[in-house]
Amino acid sequence: MGVLPVPAEVRAILLDIEGTTTPIAFVQETLFPYIKDNVKEYLRAHWEEEECQRDVGLLRKQAQEDSSLDGAVPIPLESGSGEEELERVIQAVVDNVHWQMSLDRKTTALKQLQGHMWRAAYATGHVKGEIFEDVVPAIRKWREAGMKVYIYSSGSVEAQKLLFGYSTEGDILELFDGHFDTKIGPKVESESYRRIAASIGCSTNNILFLTDVPREANAAEEADTHVAVVIRPGNAGLTDDEKSYYSLISSFTELFLPSST
Repeated sequence: MGVLPVPAEVRAILLDIEGTTTPIAFVQETLFPYIKDNVKEYLRAHWEEEECQRDVGLLRKQAQEDSSLDGAVPIPLESGSGEEELERVIQAVVDNVHWQMSLDRKTTALKQLQGHMWRAAYATGHVKGEIFEDVVPAIRKWREAGMKVYIYSSGSVEAQKLLFGYSTEGDILELFDGHFDTKIGPKVESESYRRIAASIGCSTNNILFLTDVPREANAAEEADTHVAVVIRPGNAGLTDDEKSYYSLISSFTELFLPSST
């Protein structure tokens, strides 16, 4: 792969997270298992809090919408104040969360509860966001060269800030000029990249997007955004056509900025 020159018109670098700045294994083997293993304990500890009750209310509403789906898990209303009754409702919430996660669903209700649980896990030191070792030194060099650096991930902006705020490299939020999630649009739609460019205040061809997902790379390219596909341990393999078509890097250090010479 070697060195990849960054086009002279690029003023901003837009980064995916999973498989780009952060090992896919961190999400699959740390973040998601943490939810499955701790959701019951979390609900018991926070049940009386307003935020937790809002989360449960959203999950209950989602469960009603899902009622016709195969295997859907309903969440009953509490009809009394007995301990046995409370345990029954909490177990229903746990079963619903496990069911949604088994289908890799990305409902707002599920993501909201997960986000609040991860916030608590990061804050107490139970979880630290994993970052590839080449990421922080490279971003510092890009910024010194005058580049703006942004994050675009399907994970919520709050989840992004937790990962980088409580990372294995410490709090590195200062390295980023802004964060985008799917509220700006899906990562596989070209219009999303036009919206990001407008938000940043530049043209799409002033942006270089780094991602491990060819479908995202294709959408960005359709919007006239520069793209490089990142090859990391644990990432999905690329086809021969994808390997020959896209610019590839295996480390952020392989990017060569003309302005840094």
